[in-house]
Amino acid sequence: MTEPRYGIWIPVYGNWGPLNQPEDPFDASYARARSLLIQAERVGFSSTLLAQHIINCYDQDFDQLETWTAAAALAEATEKIEIIAAIKPLLFHPAVLAKMALGIDAISNGRFSINLVSAWFRTEMEKAGIPFPEHDERYRYSQDWIKVVKALWSGERVNYQGEYFQIQDLSYRPTPVAQPRPRVYLGGESDPARSLAAQEADVFFINGQPIAEVRKIITDVSRRPRKQLQPLRFGMSAFIIARPTDKEAQEELERLTFLQAQETEPYMPNILNGNDPATVMFKTFEKYPHVGTNGGTAAGLVGSYDTVASRILEFVDIGVETFMLQFYPFARELDRFAAEVIPRVKRLQPVV
Repeated sequence: MTEPRYGIWIPVYGNWGPLNQPEDPFDASYARARSLLIQAERVGFSSTLLAQHIINCYDQDFDQLETWTAAAALAEATEKIEIIAAIKPLLFHPAVLAKMALGIDAISNGRFSINLVSAWFRTEMEKAGIPFPEHDERYRYSQDWIKVVKALWSGERVNYQGEYFQIQDLSYRPTPVAQPRPRVYLGGESDPARSLAAQEADVFFINGQPIAEVRKIITDVSRRPRKQLQPLRFGMSAFIIARPTDKEAQEELERLTFLQAQETEPYMPNILNGNDPATVMFKTFEKYPHVGTNGGTAAGLVGSYDTVASRILEFVDIGVETFMLQFYPFARELDRFAAEVIPRVKRLQPVV
C-alpha cells in the first residue's frame, strides 16, 4: 500500500467554508499563504495547490491571490514542499507559460508542478475580453497547449504544428531541474477531461466524493488509452473535520454547514450564472452537499481521529495517493490533523 501524501489548498479566495468569521477572518493575502505553507511544511505536509482565477468568483470586489507570482515567491520561501500552480491555458500562450514554469522550477530546485484546468468561470474571461470557447473545444485547446509546454520543457529544439499553436525552431535554457520535467496534474469531471488526463497528465485530481464514486472514476480513467510510460496516479480534494469523537465532528460539520450557507448563498448566483452550463463539476457537487470547495466534506473525511485515519486508508487502498486538504479555521485544524490523524494513518498502514 502506497504511503499517502498530504497537501493543502492555499486559500486564494480568502477561506474555504465560511468566508469571514472571527476565528478565521477573510484573508486572501500572500502573507497568509506564506505563513500557512511554512506551517504545513514544518509539520510534514508534502504539497500545496494554488487555484487560479483573475477575479474572486464569489464577488469581484473581494480580494483574490494571483497564482503564478505567489507560486514563485512561495518557492523561495520554502525548502521541501511541492508547489502546484493551477493554469488556465486560455490565459497564457504555452511558449510563455512554459518559460515561466521553468523559472519557478529553478527557484524551487525542482519542486514545481502545474495543474491544468480548462476553465469553467466564464465571467472572468468575458470581463477581461478573453475568448471563451465551448466546453469540448476548451479541452482540444488544452491538449494542443500542454503538448507545446511539455515539448519546450524537453530542452530540444521544438517545431510543432498543431490545431491552435505553431512553434518554429524554439528551445529553452536552462532545462528543468525536475526530471524528466515538472509534473502535470489535471482535474475535471467530464469525459473530455478524463481522456485528456489519461493521455497527458501524471496525476488526475478527483473532486471530493463518496468512495464508491471515486472508485468508479479511477477505474474508468485507468482504462483509457495512455501513451505515457508511467501509470497515471490519482489525487483527491477533501475538507477535513477531525475531532476526538465522531459526535463532536458531526456537530462541527453542522455548525460549518450553517455558517457557510449564511455567508456564501448571497454570492452563489455570481458563481452559477458565471459557470459554463456544460461544466460537469457543478452537477456532481449538487448530488453531495458539502462544506468547502471541490467536493469538500463529500469525501467523508469527517469524524473522530481514528475514523478519519481509517477512511484515508480506504481511499489509498483504491488508488488515491495525494490528498489535497482544506481546513477551518485553517492554521489550528492543520496542526490538529498533523498531530492526531497523520500518526494514526502511519500506525494503521501495513509496513511494506
